[in-house]
Amino acid sequence: MTHIENFNLFGESAELPDVVHCETIEARSLVHDWEFSAHRHARLHQFLVMDKGNGSALIEDKRHALTAGDMVNMPMGVVHGFTFEPGTQGWVVTLASELLQENLRDGEGLRPLLNTPEIVRFTPNIRQMVLAIFDEYPTRSFARAHVLRALSGALAGLVARALAAREPSQTRADHGLQRRFEALLETHHLEHLGVADYANLLAVTPTHLSRVMRQSTGQSASAAIEARLIREARRHLAFSNLTISEIAYQLGFSDPAYFSRVFRRATNQSPRDFRHALER
Repeated sequence: MTHIENFNLFGESAELPDVVHCETIEARSLVHDWEFSAHRHARLHQFLVMDKGNGSALIEDKRHALTAGDMVNMPMGVVHGFTFEPGTQGWVVTLASELLQENLRDGEGLRPLLNTPEIVRFTPNIRQMVLAIFDEYPTRSFARAHVLRALSGALAGLVARALAAREPSQTRADHGLQRRFEALLETHHLEHLGVADYANLLAVTPTHLSRVMRQSTGQSASAAIEARLIREARRHLAFSNLTISEIAYQLGFSDPAYFSRVFRRATNQSPRDFRHALER
């Protein structure tokens, strides 16, 4: 594979055709022999709930075991894949990421949690909410779209609650400037802009931007810039057949040797060693 595939739904590139999309794990898995190769969703957020069976989830470059009772929170843009044992049962609720983000309020703390890919044990309330969405989804009743939006918003809140309960010490404040900076970073990370460049685009001082990022995430703005670039490098090393020099050029480095030094400084591994470790 020379690049990481972008899908909207499992294995599909079409736009999301509805307010939400509901599908059982087994319905799509039967078509794909119970395995979904590494891909990412450009504009979708997914909640996957495993009711019966076992499997594994590939999230970025790490594989995690899945058992009955697990729920996967998968934000847009995260490279992931799934393998399920035949007969595994569960549900996948897919939301347009724009719709989800519009309903999240700054300061409430949901956005940082939901923007992080996580596996957590689902609660009875989460299971009940998923079933309510699946019950409403096939109907053509009056106010169907409104009901689905409301139920989906409630599901997102329950998932965020479960994530916060598992790791309360890691819950961070939701800051609007942080969100705008991270959105710019997604758009411009291959341009190698500095903190001052992003601060200028956001009409704030570099000092203020870094202070907000430290308060919200625990890392400086410059560290976030480097981390985003390294994450893209790890994705290419893990999921493509591009050479290290080709990856360096795709990431905007004019000198592959300099790219290797930056990668080693951030990960304590050379790009070659990182790829060999994954292959082993």
